[in-house]
Amino acid sequence: MNIPTWVWLVTVAGLSAMIMFDFYLVSRNPRKPSMRECALWVSAYVGLAILFGLGVTLFAGGKRGGEFFAGWVTEYSLSVDNLFVFIIIMGAFAVPKQFQQKVLSIGIVLALLMRGLFIAVGAQAVSRFDWLFYIFGAFLIYTAWKLVRHQDDDEDEFKENVVLRVAKRFLPATDSYDGARITTRVDGRKVVTPMLIVMIAIGTTDLLFALDSIPAIFGLTKEPYLVFTANAFALMGLRQLYFLIGGLLDKLVYLSKGLSVVLAFIGVKLVFEALHHDGVSWAPEIPILVSLGIILGTLAVTTVASLIKVRRDPKQPTEPESVTVNGGG
Repeated sequence: MNIPTWVWLVTVAGLSAMIMFDFYLVSRNPRKPSMRECALWVSAYVGLAILFGLGVTLFAGGKRGGEFFAGWVTEYSLSVDNLFVFIIIMGAFAVPKQFQQKVLSIGIVLALLMRGLFIAVGAQAVSRFDWLFYIFGAFLIYTAWKLVRHQDDDEDEFKENVVLRVAKRFLPATDSYDGARITTRVDGRKVVTPMLIVMIAIGTTDLLFALDSIPAIFGLTKEPYLVFTANAFALMGLRQLYFLIGGLLDKLVYLSKGLSVVLAFIGVKLVFEALHHDGVSWAPEIPILVSLGIILGTLAVTTVASLIKVRRDPKQPTEPESVTVNGGG
C-alpha cells in the first residue's frame, strides 16, 4: 500500500480526537461506568473498527481488508488476555473504583504511543532484514509453548519492570491517593501520588505484552499503516471492555490455550513464508483469508469450550487472585 502522508495525518488526527473525547468524558465525571454504558461503547468501537476494515477493503482490495481484520482480531484477543494483568495491577495498587477509568485511559494512551514507536522501528527492520521473520516466527512458537505450559500462572505475569522500578526509586511518592491527582504537595514539597505509578505500570506492562503481539501482526501483514490502525482499534475499546467483562474473564478458562494456537499458527506461517521467499518450493504461502478463518475459528471454539467447561464445573474460581506488590498504595 502506498499511503499518502495526508491519509496518515487524517488517521492519526481522527484517532487522537476519539481518544481525547473519551478522556474528556472520563475526567469530567470520574466513576465506575454501568454495564449498559460499557456495552454501548464497546459496540461503538467494534463497529468503527469493522467500518474501517470495510473501507480498507473497498479502497485497497480484499487482501488488505483481510489483513486488517486478521490483525485486529488477533490484537483484540491478545488485549483481552492483558486484562487479567490489568485487574491484578489495579488490585495490587488498591486503585479506587471511581478512578480506574482515568488510570486505564492514560495507561492505554501511553501504550499506544510506545507501540507506535515500536511499530515504526519494526517496520523499518523487517523491510531491510528478511531473516527477522525466522526470529519472529521462532519467538511466537516459543511464546505459544510458554502459554500452554504456564496458562494458570496469570497472577505471576505482572512483575515490576525496569521503568516501574526506576520510577518508584527516583520519584518521591505518597503512600495514599489524593483523588485522581497524579501529583500533590506534602509539607510544601511537590510529590507524585500512587496514581502516576500505577499509570506507568499499566502502560509499560502493556508494552511488554506488545513483544508478543507486534511480531504476531507482522506475521499477518507487512503494511505499517494496517499494523498501527489494528493496534489502535484493539486498544481503544479496552477501557470499557475492562469493566464490561472484567468479572467474567475467569470464565474464559481456555483463552490461553486458544491464544497459544493462534500464536503458534502465525509463527509457523511466518517461517513458511520466509522459506518460500528464500526459494524453498515446498513451503506454502498461506492466504490471508485462510489465516483469518483459522484465527476466528480457534477463538470461537475456545470461547464455547470455556463456557461449557465452567458450566459443568461451577467450582472454577470466580475472581483472580491478588498478588502482593510493593506498590504505592
